[in-house]
Amino acid sequence: MKYLIVGLGNIGDGYTDTRHNIGFTVLDALAKASNISFTDRRYGSVCSFKYKRRVFLLLKPSTFMNLSGNAVRYWLNKEKIPIENMLVIVDDLALPLGSIRMRPKGSDGGHNGLAHISAILSTNEFARIRIGIGNGFNKGTQVEYVLELWSDEEKEFLKERISVVTDMIKSFGTAGLELTMTTYNKAGRIDTDEPLSSPSKEGKS
Repeated sequence: MKYLIVGLGNIGDGYTDTRHNIGFTVLDALAKASNISFTDRRYGSVCSFKYKRRVFLLLKPSTFMNLSGNAVRYWLNKEKIPIENMLVIVDDLALPLGSIRMRPKGSDGGHNGLAHISAILSTNEFARIRIGIGNGFNKGTQVEYVLELWSDEEKEFLKERISVVTDMIKSFGTAGLELTMTTYNKAGRIDTDEPLSSPSKEGKS
């Protein structure tokens, strides 16, 4: 069995360690833990590993966020992976910082990467894990907020949350979507941006 795990983000040093790139961050952590490295290929950086007789293909699209669907379609077709074996990792402004929510399908929620994937594949029925990045920004500054670098405090806080997501990815391939949601969604929930006080909120009214 083969699975495509897609982490959404933007390429380039200017986007490294930003909120919008948490999909890349998760896949980088998983690759590091699996002792594998990404290779630049068509439409993205890819690597793969085996776990419990499953093959996990990790993809970081190089198309930029708004054209993520091109990379997803190419690698699904190239590797002959059914859409039910695809999982997308994405940031979510609507969830508190570090909150984790897995869903079997859904709207794009205003996320351009998810929107393009849904448009290219002509369906929104694919599994995704949304990771909360909080909403500590003033009206009209959303773009600046999602492209901000994580603070040292936030990065430390997210280490454990990212570890949960990598466990969910493996569970998705071995235990299945429904059991993974049952096992992890409640534990992954955070109801508020506290106890972490994001530095991005300080001094804002």
